Amino acid sequence: MAAVLDYLRQFNFVTVVFRLLLALLAGGAVGYGRARKQRNAGLRTYMLVSVGAALTILISMYEYEMLYNGAWAWANDIMEIRFDASRFAAQVITGVGFLAAGTILAVSHQQVSGLTSAIGLFVAACFGLAAGAGFYELLLIAVVMVIIAMEAMQPLEVNFKRRIRNITLFVEFDESDDVGVITDALEDRGAHIYDVNIERAQREGDNYPSAIFSMKLSKEKASHSEVLSSVAEMDCVHSVQELIS
Repeated sequence: MAAVLDYLRQFNFVTVVFRLLLALLAGGAVGYGRARKQRNAGLRTYMLVSVGAALTILISMYEYEMLYNGAWAWANDIMEIRFDASRFAAQVITGVGFLAAGTILAVSHQQVSGLTSAIGLFVAACFGLAAGAGFYELLLIAVVMVIIAMEAMQPLEVNFKRRIRNITLFVEFDESDDVGVITDALEDRGAHIYDVNIERAQREGDNYPSAIFSMKLSKEKASHSEVLSSVAEMDCVHSVQELIS
């Protein structure tokens, strides 16, 4: 075991692939739990963040190897000061961070949009650093992993969210007292409500009371579509919408 760990701590093609794959799986493991709870940052977002962070350290390691043990060693020989190429990567990541933050938007009903797009910009910046440094092996492997995470995982993530028992509903209704009526109807369907946030929504010039219900459904009694239909058919309800992060 010790020999295997020592080998995996070396810097070569096999260990680079292993580290990227490990980062992808580790981020996915955390993102799986967040996706089950219908959080804004879900499976793909966590996977991309983890891969992007791994890319930054691997690129820095590559630059160090090239500067002191590889084809860039001449740069240190002709310079009177110590040259640190990783500073360029740090500045790029910092600058792209401001750009990525601008793609994150707070939308209605306590929802956030643009997290995956933001981390996609961050990872794309890492691609540019890898290409500029000539770390072609890392770039090709990372591109394949990120495409899998962003494209192939998207339908799986959507299907997964629809199959999980956690659900969040935004409901508009007539009177504030209708919250209790709606809550009773949901509990009759086997839902365990663990959070209710009351808010007001403006629609066609009139203010309707509204609330966000966060709950966990029973496996035996109802599906997402059945719960939506039962709430929508209530006389006191104006509209109902399932919130999917």
